[in-house]
Amino acid sequence: MQTFTTVKALRTELNLQKCEGNSIALVPTMGNLHAGHIKLFEEAVAGADFVVGSIFVNPLQFGADEDLDAYPRTLAEDKIKLEQSGCHCLFAPPAAEIYLDDADVQPVIRVPELALDFCGRSRPGHFEGVITVVNRLFNIVQPNQAYFGLKDYQQYLVIQRLIAESYLPIELIGIETQRETSGLALSSRNNYLNEVERENAAQLYRSIQTVAEQILKGGGDFCQLESNAKEELITRFIQPDYFAICDATTLTRATPQDKDLVILAAAYVGASRLIDNMRVQLY
Repeated sequence: MQTFTTVKALRTELNLQKCEGNSIALVPTMGNLHAGHIKLFEEAVAGADFVVGSIFVNPLQFGADEDLDAYPRTLAEDKIKLEQSGCHCLFAPPAAEIYLDDADVQPVIRVPELALDFCGRSRPGHFEGVITVVNRLFNIVQPNQAYFGLKDYQQYLVIQRLIAESYLPIELIGIETQRETSGLALSSRNNYLNEVERENAAQLYRSIQTVAEQILKGGGDFCQLESNAKEELITRFIQPDYFAICDATTLTRATPQDKDLVILAAAYVGASRLIDNMRVQLY
């Protein structure tokens, strides 16, 4: 696996790959890779000729109360995992290579309305940072495909809108959430959980499953279902941030007439903020 830290060097390699007619896939990450990330790379390797993985801890995604410096950086271990996954190329630039020493970077793409609620409300500026760095990575790599995990479902829709509104010739591919045996969604933030917190955290997915089952059985009082789920989480020492039943395309609050739904949830377990979701299709 090749490793590049500058745009110039990466593009030289990508130009060679494109001249040979190879399709390019991009898997953007912030590192500290786990099995969920590796699944993205394995799918990318299966779907494209040349896979670029990026590791960049994006400062614009971190809010005022979120410690950028505390984010785990495990580049040496990540490289080993990427090589084992079959990734062809790692792009691991310094911040100055992405933002050109600009300390006051502004988003170049409008943040869509579906980004304003949920994680957008709880983490002001987060999605502005996401679309800014992803747009720059898209411009640098110019991939044929981009792979993102569906655990960050709201983020996936934001990237989908970015691609559509910018008329980018990129196929966006979402990969299903990878989970521990308890059902807990894999996340770098799980590393901060102690044994008891990790056991409690699994209730987040169980509560989502319960609500999904109730909807499929005809439960149409969505507000009550959401309220019950939040109360259940609190009994397991989980503090809900949000728990919402939404239209899966627009993320507006679902009505009984909607058929394609998503249950979105975020909650604090100890000091860790975890997110999860589940699609529900009604017929």
